Amino acid sequence: MFFQVNTDVIKGCIPLYSLICFSASSKSKCFLCNIFIIKATMHSLALRNALRYFPPSHHATLAPEFAQELRQYGHIYMYRFCPALRMRAYPIDQYPCRTRQAASMMLMIMNNLDPAVAQFPQELVTYGGNGQVFSNWAQFRLVMHYLSEMTEEQTLVMYSGHPMGLFPSLPSSPRAIITNGMVIPNYSSRDQYEKMFALGVSMYGQMTAGSYCYIGPQGIVHGTMLTVLNAGRRYLGSGDLRGRVFVTSGLGGMSGAQAKAAVISGCIGSAVCPCDGVPLRKRHEQGWLMEVTSSMEQCIKRIREARSSKTPLSLGYHGNIVDLCLRRQVMAINKLSNAGMFFWDYGNAFLLEAQRAGAEVKKVDGGATEFRYPSYVQHIMGDIFSLGFGPFRWVCTSGEPQDLAVTDSIAATVLEEISASVSDRIKQQYNDNIRWIREAGKHKMVVGSQARILYSDQKGRVCIALAINQAIADGRVSAPVVISRDHHDVSGTDSPFRETSNVYDGSAFCADMAVQNFVGDAFRGATWVALHNGGGVGWGEVMNGGFGLLLDGSEEAAKRARLMLNWDVSNGVRVQRGRQPERIRPHLLICSLLGLQAFAEWLNNGNISNEMMRWGCCCCPTGGEMLTPRESLSSSTIILADLTLFLHSWRWRIMYLHYIDSCS
Repeated sequence: MFFQVNTDVIKGCIPLYSLICFSASSKSKCFLCNIFIIKATMHSLALRNALRYFPPSHHATLAPEFAQELRQYGHIYMYRFCPALRMRAYPIDQYPCRTRQAASMMLMIMNNLDPAVAQFPQELVTYGGNGQVFSNWAQFRLVMHYLSEMTEEQTLVMYSGHPMGLFPSLPSSPRAIITNGMVIPNYSSRDQYEKMFALGVSMYGQMTAGSYCYIGPQGIVHGTMLTVLNAGRRYLGSGDLRGRVFVTSGLGGMSGAQAKAAVISGCIGSAVCPCDGVPLRKRHEQGWLMEVTSSMEQCIKRIREARSSKTPLSLGYHGNIVDLCLRRQVMAINKLSNAGMFFWDYGNAFLLEAQRAGAEVKKVDGGATEFRYPSYVQHIMGDIFSLGFGPFRWVCTSGEPQDLAVTDSIAATVLEEISASVSDRIKQQYNDNIRWIREAGKHKMVVGSQARILYSDQKGRVCIALAINQAIADGRVSAPVVISRDHHDVSGTDSPFRETSNVYDGSAFCADMAVQNFVGDAFRGATWVALHNGGGVGWGEVMNGGFGLLLDGSEEAAKRARLMLNWDVSNGVRVQRGRQPERIRPHLLICSLLGLQAFAEWLNNGNISNEMMRWGCCCCPTGGEMLTPRESLSSSTIILADLTLFLHSWRWRIMYLHYIDSCS
């Protein structure tokens, strides 16, 4: 039974200038340590930037407090203005609003700041160490105020946590446009981030933190389960993982899902919690760890017992995966790998940082994004993304577990119907995802809002969204549902050391896909959209975006879902250079998705033979001497690279080369 909160109570977190006292004892135990020492002139500028949120009559009271926060924590969080109301995803009807689209955003924002969900809620950090929802508490109050007053002919514009205000727009427009960390590329260094964050002019939104779409550790557990399951198939030759051991490290917002994913996959998951015991206890209390220990001997004993009985187990060890440095850790990994262990980087830029630290991880003759060990995208998830499968998700805004159970059943039925007519390769994905959604409820993964994560392809997402929308219309689901996805998806992220690490055509460092996805979702019906610098592997290393779309049972919502989801997925289906085209054939998949069957065979001409690539060396075609570029252009035989097709569907660049012999 939910504690009923009157809308007037929630309005209590909206007034801007009520100086709510905030006791030091209720602040986070672990403050962020990325303190940037700024010059006195910059200190004054940071203080001025913070005070502009308030009338001059309050400056004398606030200035000393803000100055102390800046000196102590390297940033002005405005702790005084943290609401006394408990942060959580209240049922949508309890939010004061003029449109439910705005209320849905308020619900999602408060879920991101729920202490059960967020890593450092008092610093507005949802996950990832410094992935924030807003930069300070004044911004939170302003945004909640704007959303409570917003109509369906207005759009809220967000600049790195700062609300620029409500601007006139069309009813079909997004209700919010969010950008986080957008800086000139030449100034996208970590040092510049520290400076701009201290000044309060930019912030790090991670992925779903700054886009208001985080759903707790469940948001990554399905993808982790698929990674573990497919790692078993690839490295061990079997999907039966009983008695197998999966070792990982960390129990934060993302890594906290790995032990649970191991159990769901049927194996033994041992998670090492580095130094801080708080996340270890938190995950154990939430049911994401079955057992905890601080004894290495006990840890090894329990793993051996579980292996012997082939019993799934999630075990947390309070220790440190390595005591000295990245180089020592890599030495240990190299030794274990030589003894038969399979290792991969699971997306935190470990190999990149290890290389920068001087560890032996670089692949001999490898490209800029290749290391001695693969990332999980290069060996496992890349193929899944190429087929259009990614982390679709939804949130039941009623807050009722029964609504979530109904949507789980709807999704399972939809996937089972689709799977009856798909190819064998895609059927494996459908079978894995049907197994997931059928068993999801019993694993008790909800932390915060009543949400579900489900890997699905374009057809699956559209059909599930339409079916849920119909269930809302006929009353089987009692309140609207927000659909979204992780930014870590088929088309949401350009990240050369993670999501796009398996792109080998030279475009791994390009960011067109993520930006185009953000823009395309905005004018195809999303309720809100977000675009971020950084996320997953760090500031300056990634461009990523996401969306939220409210399903309310209307025909308009169905139209938006169909149009937007078609774009959101098909933009990302792509050919990965350096792979066998017959293995995935995304050119045929895209044609099928978009109804372009007539182009399928022509697009297949994008597979350029190695023989044709000799022309790229400026060599004489008759086997003569090497020519310089200028000489080759003036010779009797020329090559015309006619870019007749340039489809950028997550690195899908197809160049159809025409050879022209001017002598003939």
